[in-house]
Amino acid sequence: MVEHQNTVLPTGSTLSLQGKTAVIVGGSSGIGNAIAHGFQAGGARVAIAARTSAKLEEATQRLQETDPAARGYVVDAAHPEEIDGLVASVLTDFGSVDILVACQGTTILKPAEEVTPDEYDGIMQTNLRSVFFTCTRFGRHMLERRSGSIITIASLAAHRGWPLASVYAASKHGVVGVTKTLAAEWADRGVRVNAISPGFFMTELNQAKMSQKRKGNALLRTPAGRFGQLDELVGAAIYLASPSAGFVTGTVLNVDGGYLASGI
Repeated sequence: MVEHQNTVLPTGSTLSLQGKTAVIVGGSSGIGNAIAHGFQAGGARVAIAARTSAKLEEATQRLQETDPAARGYVVDAAHPEEIDGLVASVLTDFGSVDILVACQGTTILKPAEEVTPDEYDGIMQTNLRSVFFTCTRFGRHMLERRSGSIITIASLAAHRGWPLASVYAASKHGVVGVTKTLAAEWADRGVRVNAISPGFFMTELNQAKMSQKRKGNALLRTPAGRFGQLDELVGAAIYLASPSAGFVTGTVLNVDGGYLASGI
């Protein structure tokens, strides 16, 4: 279980999310769950969505300990019709959506020449197709209101070649492309779209997928000399979602301990 800091920002702060409604898809664990708790601490009403009902129920209950109005929704975001249903449910329960975080993701680690078509399709469906349709389906609502902030989750793999994770890298390059394109397309209609690019954080996904050798290499290449803590992503998300970032769109904010800045 991730421990979360619940430092509430002053209501008048331009970093405050007071009065905002935030939806985090992929919010039942890992990065998405940390952001959900951070948004709640910043004053937002929070809804999370995920595929696994048991994990979602547990995560929703933890959010409701702070705010009984928090909600959880079971959805497979790879299917646009389920996203449409999610949008409708959230609007019924909350009235509007101000902030969306598209945080869903998966990977496999294996040589590129051994990747099967089914494995390729599965990763792309979760990491890119579902992100695109989550953004555009919620984007329709935000465009109608001429207001909204969308945050996608990229990766170090969106900036470099990523051995043993070729399809994951392709999908995350795609997420950055979608983010920048929607930002350019929607900027004059009041909707901002940005991405966070995390470095190495020991989420459930990384714990399960990364070998000890790969974890050691990650530490060697990170100038900060350690893995990130999930709460260290929260400030970036709050900033991008907040009024302080009102003129920020189409950017990728790296939270990586200096990984991408480093040479040899």
